[in-house]
Amino acid sequence: MKKRTILILAVIFALLTVPAMAMQGHDSSGTSDGHDMKSTDNMDHGSQGTQMDQSSMGGTFKHHDMKDGMNADFQVMSLASMNMASDKGETHHIMVNLSQADGGAPIKDAVGKIKVVGPDGKEQISSLKNYNGILAGNFTFKEPGKYGVICLLKNGDKKPVFKFWYHHM
Repeated sequence: MKKRTILILAVIFALLTVPAMAMQGHDSSGTSDGHDMKSTDNMDHGSQGTQMDQSSMGGTFKHHDMKDGMNADFQVMSLASMNMASDKGETHHIMVNLSQADGGAPIKDAVGKIKVVGPDGKEQISSLKNYNGILAGNFTFKEPGKYGVICLLKNGDKKPVFKFWYHHM
């Protein structure tokens, strides 16, 4: 009887706490929640002309933003989920696909850099490689927590900066 009661209580506890923890793990509200990104500005997503959509499905985190007439679709994926490995020990791949906001024509000649600021304040900076219009770079996410992602792009005379939070578990 005692084992059955403990088992029932454990199941009820799990049913109540797991969904709440899962919701916290996928917090993509764009707010800083007190996490200072050290040498960067606050992650301001409220500026005019900015649209955001974030989701995390199937191990791939997605973030959509629009600035300066440019759509940016970001994806953060673990290299392991892509069946890839890095000789430098990097663990994750960040890519951005760019298109024009008015009509969606692909932007293939942009260049850029991404800075990732870890929960411990350490920064990683990588120039993005252009894979036929898809810009990408690899990074290391060693510990769980919120990582600030700042992407500076250049396309012609436009230099938009995109910022978002990625929560690594």
